[in-house]
Amino acid sequence: MLAIGISNAFAQQLKVEFVTPDIVRVQYSHDGKFESNATGVCVYDRQTVDVKRTDTNEKLTLATGKLKVVVGKRDNAISFYDEDGKELLCQQPGTLKYEPSVQERVIYDEKSAHVEETANGKVTVKDVLRRDTIGLSTRYFVSFHASNEKGIYGLGAHMEDYMNLVGKTVYLTQHNLKASVPVLCSTGGYGLLFDAGCAMKYTSANDAYTMQLEAAKELDYYFIKGKTMGDVIAGYHYLTGKPSLMPRYVFGYTQSKERYVSSDDIIKTLREYRKRHVPIDMIVQDWNYWPQGWGYMKMNPKYYPDPKALADSVHAMNAKLMVSIWPNPQWCPEAEDFKQRGMMLEHDIYDAFNPEARKHYWKYANDEFFSRGFDAWWCDSSEPLDGDWNKIPGPTNGKPYGWDSQEQRWNLNKDVLSEALGVERSSLFSLYHSMGIYENQRQTTTDKRVVNLTRSTYAGQQRYGTIVWNGDTHASWKSFKQQIPSGLNYMATGNPYWTVDVGSFFTRNDGRRWFYKGEFQNGVKDDAYKDYYVRMFQWATFLPMLRSHGSDTPREIWQFENSKEKGNAYYDAILKMINLRYSLIPYIYSMAAKQTFDSYTMARMLAFDYPKDEKVLDIKDEYMFGDFLVCPVTEANATSRKVYLPTGSTWIDYWTGKRYSGGESIEASCDIATLPLYVRAGSIMPTTEVAEYSDAQKGKPVTINVYEGKDADFTLYEDEGDNYNYEKGQYSTIPLSWDDAKKVLTIGERKGSYEGMLQKRTFIVTVAGGKTKQVKYNGKRINLRMR
Repeated sequence: MLAIGISNAFAQQLKVEFVTPDIVRVQYSHDGKFESNATGVCVYDRQTVDVKRTDTNEKLTLATGKLKVVVGKRDNAISFYDEDGKELLCQQPGTLKYEPSVQERVIYDEKSAHVEETANGKVTVKDVLRRDTIGLSTRYFVSFHASNEKGIYGLGAHMEDYMNLVGKTVYLTQHNLKASVPVLCSTGGYGLLFDAGCAMKYTSANDAYTMQLEAAKELDYYFIKGKTMGDVIAGYHYLTGKPSLMPRYVFGYTQSKERYVSSDDIIKTLREYRKRHVPIDMIVQDWNYWPQGWGYMKMNPKYYPDPKALADSVHAMNAKLMVSIWPNPQWCPEAEDFKQRGMMLEHDIYDAFNPEARKHYWKYANDEFFSRGFDAWWCDSSEPLDGDWNKIPGPTNGKPYGWDSQEQRWNLNKDVLSEALGVERSSLFSLYHSMGIYENQRQTTTDKRVVNLTRSTYAGQQRYGTIVWNGDTHASWKSFKQQIPSGLNYMATGNPYWTVDVGSFFTRNDGRRWFYKGEFQNGVKDDAYKDYYVRMFQWATFLPMLRSHGSDTPREIWQFENSKEKGNAYYDAILKMINLRYSLIPYIYSMAAKQTFDSYTMARMLAFDYPKDEKVLDIKDEYMFGDFLVCPVTEANATSRKVYLPTGSTWIDYWTGKRYSGGESIEASCDIATLPLYVRAGSIMPTTEVAEYSDAQKGKPVTINVYEGKDADFTLYEDEGDNYNYEKGQYSTIPLSWDDAKKVLTIGERKGSYEGMLQKRTFIVTVAGGKTKQVKYNGKRINLRMR
């Protein structure tokens, strides 16, 4: 580690440390104490790095052969250069600034405590007696300049409707509809991770951008060099941990709604799916299953008489069961238990920062659910507070409060989180909450992988078996359009599992609340909503998790039958997507493994793959899913949409086989049954037969689909599907490669094994629009000529 003294009145001090030859840590403390922000975000082991040092009176140069860092001793400027001498980023001179940040404790009148019903559940409300100042933290500012910055992305999932963040302002805190991750990823060959747990603000203008950290012991950031955005994600994973591998069933279809009201309701719904032979892998029990209070992890015996029998019944129909759990038990024995143990924070939130409290929270979850066979968690409200979800603020500067009030929302929510959690850790609750679920379940058993669908997030959370969804959205075409870049920017932070409520959560407009602004008062009785739902379903088919959920109107597939005007067109369109999803599970599961082992990102913005094509840098409604180019339809009653095909590739229409050159725009047909979908030439996609659940596909022939036009490689990954034996090396990989000039597919020698693995199997090889051959495979290399 290098400490560099800067001579000025504040005795400022800078530390620069190479973590790897491609990653540099920069710390700045105004008082020179370097106490660490202690976020728990980073988990890396520092490498021994050979650093060449050149020291003068004006500057210090540190170089590894891959990355050079030049530090100005008098002005705190730091420049980062690649191995060819190109400047990637400069921390601008004189921009390291700080100011005091007050920490307060709010003292409440306990006698005034009462429950208010909100759209986000029941909350305990108390009158404020006073606010006590309990100390000072530090607000830090730092600005960067990147010459000719073209594209910069990340910071999490936000509703500002931004793709490229150059020239934008983004407010980072946690709340319903905002999942913040302080990570930036640039097409210019670098990324940044800001390691602090407070609210932040990103502001960009004129080739420069500033990060404002609301409260931290020090400014602490990591510069990650990477030739590609994928390289940057790999560096981020080195620092914070690889994403967990989800069980295979997660990549099937999940049915949810607000809400199933009894065990019989769940069983009846699942039975109907099986009766119709519509594939499904998981069903979800949402909130309000408890017998009293709020968030109590007990099922009301009147409606759920035997939780184990419920789980057994779901399993008997070859499906999994997810249950909603909350971090804020109130007015119930569980809440009193946590309070008596000193494990409850203000606003009736259990203290997830306390490992004993996390263990005790798990005991409730395990006793009622996991030990009785429940499979997966839905950790709702993991922000865990919202400052504006109950009482709606009035107009500001003459403008009504609403979706575009981002600065006001930021202030309200960061303040309530800072009050309850502490200003320096106001964004960290979900990270520790997820840690508790993950670590305690793994201590209980390794036979079932942790699946945690949750509404909030932070850097490092990807290592704890989480899938993040984007919160309680409303059903409107404008909202739909905003959600696409929101998710892509989230997944660009190295957190690859993201999904949505297909159909959006709020369908109707209740006429009162700013967030309850759906545009379909009659839900599934309205063909306009069915059109909207189908288009969202088509999009979500190409997200890491496919899940239907929402309020106001039912969501099961049969609710979309018998449209007066279009017969069963909507039902058939949904079924078409479910079947397509199941056929792709070998491909999707292999990509999921690649995410865990190789820091891949299966769903990603076009800039990942085509950073030099400036036309793609701000495209919000197209993205890559593996080698698919996915083009969601975001207009009502659409029969066509404009599609831009990125330059540098040949594109094949998935439905028709027609080929197009990259670098051009086309008008793509899209009747209600058709999502514009293209495959990059030079791709290999393993698929299999559609089955009613993912495990039923085991042992079925796998079709190796080759999209010729360029050499291609893919690795087919397989394991047991739902345990942690893969961490012990118990899995198999089969390399697939296509020689385009020779028209030869090579099925390489299988590596590895696992319990239940097929020793012999059938592969069906097909070249799109060409020949199909069937081959028996026993693990040995096969060369197959496909002329």
